[in-house]
Order: sequence, then structure tokens, then C-alpha cells
Amino acid sequence: MKKRITINLLILITIAVQSCTTKKKTDADSTTKNVEITDSLPSRDFEEVSDEPDQSIAYEPDATYPRTGNKIVDFLPKTGIYEVQYETEGDLNNDGLTDIAVVLKYKGNNISQRPMLILLQNEDKSYRLDKVSNITMPVEYNEADYKLYDTEDITIENGELNINLYSIGPSGNIFGSFKYVGKDFILDMIEAEYRGAGGHSGLFYNYEGGDITINQTNTMEEDQPVTSKTTKAKVKHYLFENTSITDFFNEY
Repeated sequence: MKKRITINLLILITIAVQSCTTKKKTDADSTTKNVEITDSLPSRDFEEVSDEPDQSIAYEPDATYPRTGNKIVDFLPKTGIYEVQYETEGDLNNDGLTDIAVVLKYKGNNISQRPMLILLQNEDKSYRLDKVSNITMPVEYNEADYKLYDTEDITIENGELNINLYSIGPSGNIFGSFKYVGKDFILDMIEAEYRGAGGHSGLFYNYEGGDITINQTNTMEEDQPVTSKTTKAKVKHYLFENTSITDFFNEY
């Protein structure tokens, strides 16, 4: 009887020891797992990603223009990304035929370039694309949605293409004209006027003289004195394809 009690006591002690060991192991495993979970999620700063397009970037589409056609719409890119904004008719190359100048506008926004096309008429009354400029006509709005020129117009008179831009704001008034000299379509004249607090400036260039004249008027003084400076233009021919009439005087 005493031996049986002793055996039972040993069994109870063994069970108790095993239970304590299992509990310690479980607690240790739980602690280890908690550390691993905490360590696997360090503090990070995440950058928000938006699917919305950046509207501050002007999309400048590459366009391919047909070389021949019977009317203006025949020269618009087949993708339909442009529409006609301005057009005018007249004889540009002095062959007695009516030519066309066209300003196109990109349909996607108001801050993209506005291509300008020169269409010369053929004897059969069809037209051929002779010149394209992406920079002669300025963009219509800036990225702040401000219209740069209050009034714009183009005309063909006396064999010249005239571009007239009027603004009561800082963009000023700019008048430019282009004409054919041989096969080149070049800047013949450009005049700009800018007004500001304390004075205004006038700038003038003509092809015949090849001079740049800059007049500065000081409106702060009673007699409004004018100072004038004339310099030679850097090159003789300013090609239509490469000339921006709004940026022309920036280097002078």
C-alpha cells in the first residue's frame, strides 16, 4: 500500500513538471511571435500616389500633315486632334493665285502649341502644304489659365502674312509680318510695345534695314524723355518655321 502511494505521488509530480515545461514553452513561443510581428512592421512614411493626370503639363502632340488637298480640312491630321482656329486668304507668293494661312488649335487643352500652316494654291485650284511653324503663333493660355492676348487676328495683304496680337496686360502688343523671298518665307517686320509702371518700351525690326531699334519712354518725368538704341540683327533671314514673334526681342 505504501509503495502504491509512492508511485502515484511520482506520477503526479511528473505530470506537474511537464505541465510547467509546456506552459513556459508556449509563453516563450508567444513572446517570440510577438517580437517577430512587431519587428516586421517598422515605421515608414508612404507617398500617396494619384491616378489623376498632371494638368500642369501641356501635351504637345506630334502631328503629320497631308501634303496636298482641295480645302483646309484636307490638311488636318487624320487623328482629329486639331481644329481650325483662324484662317485668311490672299496671294502670298505673287503668282496671282489665292493662298491660305491657317492657325490650328489642339482640342485637348488651351496651353499647347498652335501650329500655323501656309497652303499655296496650284493652277488646278488644289493646294500644297508649303510651310509649317509650331512656334510663330504663341500659345493661347499660360499654365495659370491666363489668356495671354485679348485679341488676335491674321491677315494676308500686299503679299504678306500679318499676325496681330493685342493685350492690355504684360504681354503687350505685337505685330509681325512674313513674306516670300525666293522659296524662303521670312520675317519682314516686327513691332512690339510693352507698357508698365513708370514707362513703356517700343521695339522694331525690319528686313530691309536689318536693324533692331529699341525705344524707352520714361513716364515718371513730366516731359517723358525717350532714349533710343539701334543695333544690327544677328542674322539676315528669320525663317517662318523657326521664328516666334513673341520671343523675338528677348535676346536684344
